Amino acid sequence: MKNPKTSVSQQIRARLEKAGQRYFANDNISGFINAGERDALLDEVTAKMQGVLESLVIDVEHDHNTQGTARRVAKMYLNEVFKGRYSDAPPVTEFPNASNLNELMIVGPMTIRSACSHHFCPIIGKLWIGIMPNQHSNLIGLSKYARLADWILSRPQIQEEAISQIADLFMDLVKPDGLAIVMEADHFCMHWRGVKDSDSLMLNSVMRGSFLKNPALRREFLTLIPRKD
Repeated sequence: MKNPKTSVSQQIRARLEKAGQRYFANDNISGFINAGERDALLDEVTAKMQGVLESLVIDVEHDHNTQGTARRVAKMYLNEVFKGRYSDAPPVTEFPNASNLNELMIVGPMTIRSACSHHFCPIIGKLWIGIMPNQHSNLIGLSKYARLADWILSRPQIQEEAISQIADLFMDLVKPDGLAIVMEADHFCMHWRGVKDSDSLMLNSVMRGSFLKNPALRREFLTLIPRKD
């Protein structure tokens, strides 16, 4: 019998810890959330967000602009901005490489959105993925690259870890000879606070397999990316 004083977040956390499962901000924990608990978690986050607003000395009872804000913010985090933590991966149909494709494929630029795990400020940018398939690779639909990247990025992230998570996911799913990813993004924690530098971008890359070993292939990929200076 469940302890009525135990919150749903405590119940989920207890399952994770019992299984020895990490639950960092950029981890997916959907496998430890039971049916119906998302709604209960939404209620819990709403109540705590209401407390945050009250601690900020905002009159949430009489201010027409913030009535209902706690619920809206809770829904935004659980169902949109951080949905990649609480939802299973989107379904992906895989196709055999019947034509034995073995030439460079590039997908992008894809618009990406995430949130910095340090300040929960937006990260918005572009993503390019290069795939070097082999006869044993699993081919997936073009839109699935964007859907899967969004699933990873819809969590509190830092860009350096996000791009590695995306690379791991596609290496495991597609099983190519090589994979290359470039991400270019604006970090609003720099625009909005702190140094308030509105011109800085962060650009980073991950190279796996043949892209790491073959400088000519790596140059071809980087040359073909239509970045704007």
